[in-house]
Amino acid sequence: MTRRSCAIYGVGIVCAHLLIIGIGLVVAQVFQTLIHNRLKKEITLTEGSRVFETWKNPPPPVFMQFFFFNITNPDEFLTGSKPVVSQVGPYTYREYRPKENVTFVKNGTMVSAYQPKTFVFLPKRSVGDPEMDNITTINIPAVAVMNKVKDSFFRSTMVSLWMKSLNVGMFMKRPVNEILWGFKDPLLSRIHVTSPEIDEYFGLMYKKNGSNDGEFIFHTGEADFMDYARIATFRGESKLSLWTSEQSNMINGTDGSAFHPLLSKKERLYIFSPDLCRSIFMEFEKDVEVKGIPAYRFTPPRDVLASKEENPANEGFCVTPKECLGTGLLKVSMCRKGAPVVASFPHFYLGDEKYSNAIEGLKPVREDHQTYLDLNPTTGVPVRANKRAQVNILIHRVSGFPITKSLNETIFPVMFINETVVIDDASAAKLNKLLLMVTLVSNLPLIIVGLGAILLVVFICLIVRERKQKMTSNEKTSYSPVSNKEGDEKNGGTYVGMTPIIEKP
Repeated sequence: MTRRSCAIYGVGIVCAHLLIIGIGLVVAQVFQTLIHNRLKKEITLTEGSRVFETWKNPPPPVFMQFFFFNITNPDEFLTGSKPVVSQVGPYTYREYRPKENVTFVKNGTMVSAYQPKTFVFLPKRSVGDPEMDNITTINIPAVAVMNKVKDSFFRSTMVSLWMKSLNVGMFMKRPVNEILWGFKDPLLSRIHVTSPEIDEYFGLMYKKNGSNDGEFIFHTGEADFMDYARIATFRGESKLSLWTSEQSNMINGTDGSAFHPLLSKKERLYIFSPDLCRSIFMEFEKDVEVKGIPAYRFTPPRDVLASKEENPANEGFCVTPKECLGTGLLKVSMCRKGAPVVASFPHFYLGDEKYSNAIEGLKPVREDHQTYLDLNPTTGVPVRANKRAQVNILIHRVSGFPITKSLNETIFPVMFINETVVIDDASAAKLNKLLLMVTLVSNLPLIIVGLGAILLVVFICLIVRERKQKMTSNEKTSYSPVSNKEGDEKNGGTYVGMTPIIEKP
């Protein structure tokens, strides 16, 4: 056997082995399983893990935007007319939210942490000066007090007299800075004299700059990767006691900053929100890409804030049977010191049309008012997020207060927030590098099959070429009859010679 034949058969043997091994690995998914197991071990809330430091102090900048609804016809509204509002904003703040007092508990299977939030105003990203820009909106302290004392004739009469003497009405005009971070309210100050437990200051974000929501205890994800960053307890409790059903009081999911790796499009992601005093869920919407990183977009469907008629599971979120609101609304008065606060998506997006139609100046738009999370499915890392929520006040006639006699029941919008984050370039580069390694390792069997296929083509080409060369060689060395005129003439016959003929000199 020649060297060329040995080389051809060697290529064939290597090709066969590569194809057999590669196909076997593809079928068995050995490398994919190995890399997935590696990810499950690396993505845990443990010292030295790939994600622990970024979980404690997230590098991507978070921005909080505040938009206000300025009412332009307060007097007409008090006489029964439709309110007219104009949106003012954004007033943008950089939000810092590192986790502090991080401590491992339960023999290292869980981790405790606090997350204080600090806000720094960004003039260049804002429409104006929050200390100078005034907003006319509903007088939330006055409405809250009226609802608190409405069942007592004596107390409602006293409050009504105080409101008149202090010139306190249904609406207030104050700077953005005061509405957000707090001001000394005259009515609350008057009540504070006789009821010291009542704080005389009010603000939508009062005492929330530099403070935290309380202690969270998270699962590390070591025992089960599906439990990664899942909340075990909040403020020492594994469930709430605010709502009327066991299911509604459950603390489900994470805090929204981290999710388990290897996400599926079919799963439902849960997030616990202290601001909403409940857990919400999100479902897959579509594939997206952020800075070259593939991601799944998850959004809260209409069912999250649907009425009990549309979604019977939401009946547990009714404060009382009489206080069940329609689709798109959630009354959170029980965790807002009894104030008639109603949460919704901005401009009543995903809500009943009657709520947005009742306010002139509102127009729900999906692109501007939808909440969504873009998560890389391999690692579960959020690469982009927009959290949007609106604060509303439930307004209606209140017995004992003549100022409300002409009011129609209205869900009045006060403000909505837009909390945004996009992965920074440095983190995106690291994540892209990790995903490339995961892709290469996971697809190594396919690469082996590809190499085997290339060698198969080479092997076939070598076989065909070898056969052609043999056929040509056989033709050149075959016997053929050659005529010799002299011999023919002398002997009257022919002779057989080798071709080509070399005549003797």
